[in-house]
Amino acid sequence: MSNTRRRPLLAEHPERYVVVAFVGAISVGTALLALPVATTPQASTSLLQAAFTATSAVCVTGLAVVDTGSHWSGFGQAVILVLIELGGLGFMTIASLLLLAVSRRLGLRQAMVTRAERGTLAMGDVREVLVRLAAITAVVQVSVALWLTVRLATAHGEPLAHAAWSGVFHSISAFNNAGFSLYPDSLTQLRSDTGVMLAIMAAIVIGGLGFPVLTDLLRRARVVRGSLRRRVTARWESLTLHSKVTITTTCALLVGGAVALGVLEWTNDATLGPMSFGDKVLNAGFLSVSPRTAGFNTVPVGDMEPSSLLLTMCLMFIGAGSAGTSGGIKVGTFAILAMVLFAELRGHEDVNGFRRRIPTLVQREATTVALLAVALVVGGALALLASRDAAMGVALFETISAFGTVGLSTGITPDLSAWDDLVLMALMLIGRVGPITLGTALVMRRRPTLSRVPEESPLIG
Repeated sequence: MSNTRRRPLLAEHPERYVVVAFVGAISVGTALLALPVATTPQASTSLLQAAFTATSAVCVTGLAVVDTGSHWSGFGQAVILVLIELGGLGFMTIASLLLLAVSRRLGLRQAMVTRAERGTLAMGDVREVLVRLAAITAVVQVSVALWLTVRLATAHGEPLAHAAWSGVFHSISAFNNAGFSLYPDSLTQLRSDTGVMLAIMAAIVIGGLGFPVLTDLLRRARVVRGSLRRRVTARWESLTLHSKVTITTTCALLVGGAVALGVLEWTNDATLGPMSFGDKVLNAGFLSVSPRTAGFNTVPVGDMEPSSLLLTMCLMFIGAGSAGTSGGIKVGTFAILAMVLFAELRGHEDVNGFRRRIPTLVQREATTVALLAVALVVGGALALLASRDAAMGVALFETISAFGTVGLSTGITPDLSAWDDLVLMALMLIGRVGPITLGTALVMRRRPTLSRVPEESPLIG
């Protein structure tokens, strides 16, 4: 009788599978990291430290209360890596692959859930998309891991075994936008190595674009005759609106962020100031890429200019592409809100983008996600400020980093109280599964309106 009652409930609320899966993975990860074998002989791990690290890994955040390279043993680092991979790829993908293997087909509701998790997947082409997703993940991670291994072993003199492990760890961490690093100063010691930096930046951007965009790019990769301009135009026109919005907004934020942060930090002696011209340009680009929820740093974040920290918080809040390995409100949400603003300022009745009209329901969903995100960030900052004597900007930076699953910190994370850790853990979990569950719930709860009340316009502004 109990099983009969459970099935309709789960069928009506499939997004609950996502929450249960994430909480289950965090619980298992906490238990494994709390084992003595997970810690080096010189260190000890409390249950809260294990839970915080497991939450940060599953939610691909990268915030850490202990140093990953020196505190955790090889077993502990492997556990963190597995949790990152699970959290980054998404449990809905894993569940869909298992379902395909058993039944060879997806039901309507399962397909709708997968579509909500991945953004704009084709309803009748789920199996092909998931296979391509696995292929993309394997190719990118293996390629970056091999390249990093070679660079670390030859250019930095690391032993081959250590270089290989470091290459694999940082490749998976970068592609999943996790931000965990085996080095105590994150990637600071590698900031002058153009090959390493570009490889990690590429992995971050590819993972952050989102699987719908990546699969759309591969699906549209057909040969078109004619000039290069004609081929590029034809390829671009064949992409979905979601892909166009994500790619365009991502490029604008990356370039704009790099230029702005480069200018603001160019003469800062604690960050870009002492570097050569080439390293300044390279690291300015990295400063723009990393806040897209990757979380690596090559300069001390706490020493950045206040204006740079504010801009970084904006980038962290926006995040990267939908249905990828990133967090934040997503660039699609930000782009829709920008389109709404532009249309309103121009006095247009419809909201258009790339010669397509944006439905009102999508506009409402984007507004809902953004306003809820603002409420969560402000609430988290208030909770931190109420429990410790911290500057408002520092508390806000930490909460945005947690909610956006970024992992950047001004340096206060290891010194936070148990209450503060619990607040950040909640924000990391909500920031990771919230958009998934909210998006699915909005889709599943849509019902036709049987009656409408009279219309009246209140004053605005």
